[in-house]
Amino acid sequence: MTSPSSQTAAAPVRKMRLSREPLHERVAGDLRDRIITGDLAPGEKIAVNALAEDIGVSLTPLREALKLLAAEGLVDLTPNRGAFVSEVTVEQTRNLFEVIAGIEGLAAELACKRMSEADLAELASLHEEMKSHAADAARDRYFALNRTIHDRIVEYARNPILTMQRNLLAQQAERVRFIALERDSRRDSAMQEHEDLMAAFAARDPDLARRTWRKHLIASGEQTIALLARAETG
Repeated sequence: MTSPSSQTAAAPVRKMRLSREPLHERVAGDLRDRIITGDLAPGEKIAVNALAEDIGVSLTPLREALKLLAAEGLVDLTPNRGAFVSEVTVEQTRNLFEVIAGIEGLAAELACKRMSEADLAELASLHEEMKSHAADAARDRYFALNRTIHDRIVEYARNPILTMQRNLLAQQAERVRFIALERDSRRDSAMQEHEDLMAAFAARDPDLARRTWRKHLIASGEQTIALLARAETG
């Protein structure tokens, strides 16, 4: 994986897109995506000067962005040492997925009860598009659609407290979920679990939707834990 510090002087500068969002939040979004997808690897020291040049911003919004990511658990800020991408550990991942599986399982149950036919049609369209990218060698589009589907299910639960609690954990969950989806064998299983969820939604079976989605999250967690355990003992 390529980190900003390894890019050559000739590499094009990645300018931030125009937005009403505050600059430091846009920078945080860029860095969050790099961390989630592994472009900035766990444990990697963040070369702030090179990164600011790569993104095309000054150091001030970059440092503010790092503070936001530290609050999300994606970055460790160490006095006199700088900023590092936080590590992903077996124990942390196990604890995370025990919680996120329960929250997103409940979201699927509530969404099944509360989403409109238009909501269901949108999910079906996203699902079909994701399915068309399941065999892609490049994972970017598949993973982006996967993230959107998870987000929509939480949105369609229409429970602000559930949404708030899930979003506190979402970025950490996305990072470890991406590790699991890197493996083609897990991708096939994950696609089948998505198919099963869509069938539960189509049948308007809230209990089946909850059990199916909880199973999906638990399986993703178990796959990631196995990968991390092998790496730790490597």
